[in-house]
Amino acid sequence: MDRRTFLVTASALVAAGPAFADLRYKKGLVEQELAAGKTVFLDFYTDWCTTCKAQAAKIRTLKKENPDYEKHITFIKVDWDQHSNSKLAKDLNIPRRSTLVVLKGDQELGRIVAGTSTKAIKALMDTALQAAMAA
Repeated sequence: MDRRTFLVTASALVAAGPAFADLRYKKGLVEQELAAGKTVFLDFYTDWCTTCKAQAAKIRTLKKENPDYEKHITFIKVDWDQHSNSKLAKDLNIPRRSTLVVLKGDQELGRIVAGTSTKAIKALMDTALQAAMAA
């Protein structure tokens, strides 16, 4: 990549702002967000998974269409290759990559396993948004 392309790309990403700034999972982050009363949308993914990429593209599109998702929900990406054996994955009984889960307080509000339907992903995000707005 030449310098000009790099600078244009970097500028575009900065201009896009937090709309695509999902948090990356680290130990204790989910508990911290839940303890603060936030609604958490977990995305268990891998970089090489085509289903995960399809889910991510639909999530990005839905976030663009409705900025309230990004405003009221904490989106956390959990790299399955790194965290499949984590306490979080075990406690939530996450069966595989391409699993999306919504949490609020000590409750799981919904999940999708390996689904890429825009309608289903939107419904899960709407569930998260309703929970976030109820608080």
